[in-house]
Amino acid sequence: LVQEYGRYFGLKTGIFRGGCLTGPGHSGTILHGFLSYLMRCALTGQEYRILGYKGKQVRDNIHSLDLVSMFWHFARHPRAGEVYNAGGSRHSNCSVIEAIQLCEEISARKMNVAYSDTPRIGDHIWYISDVGKYRAHYPAWNYTYDLRTTLVEMHEALRRRS
Repeated sequence: LVQEYGRYFGLKTGIFRGGCLTGPGHSGTILHGFLSYLMRCALTGQEYRILGYKGKQVRDNIHSLDLVSMFWHFARHPRAGEVYNAGGSRHSNCSVIEAIQLCEEISARKMNVAYSDTPRIGDHIWYISDVGKYRAHYPAWNYTYDLRTTLVEMHEALRRRS
């Protein structure tokens, strides 16, 4: 409806379809917010269970401040009835296995990892957002956080909170 009203009536509206949104304040759980939850497991020694696909499932991750920056650029020059993908794209993505390796490097701890052949219900093997349309409309916008920087920030935030 937002898209239709925006286009039909020229309303300056934007829809942002978020991929994996994350950052240092993210409170991930077993089935949601895997980077945050993964880093918490790295710090506490709690078991992290890989759910299916041999841990090769890929997600892109966008830092919350990069997403807010997308909103800011849109708000400065809004368009009518637009829909944008908002994710880490090829700039910030990883498999579960790669994320585990990064968490181990950053935390300097070997993780307690287990594996289950059963994937998470509704899970998909590979997802990377195409932010090309947004970049074409707002070429001044760019990512400021890559995956490693985001995980380092998470590590520091989790250490401060514990």
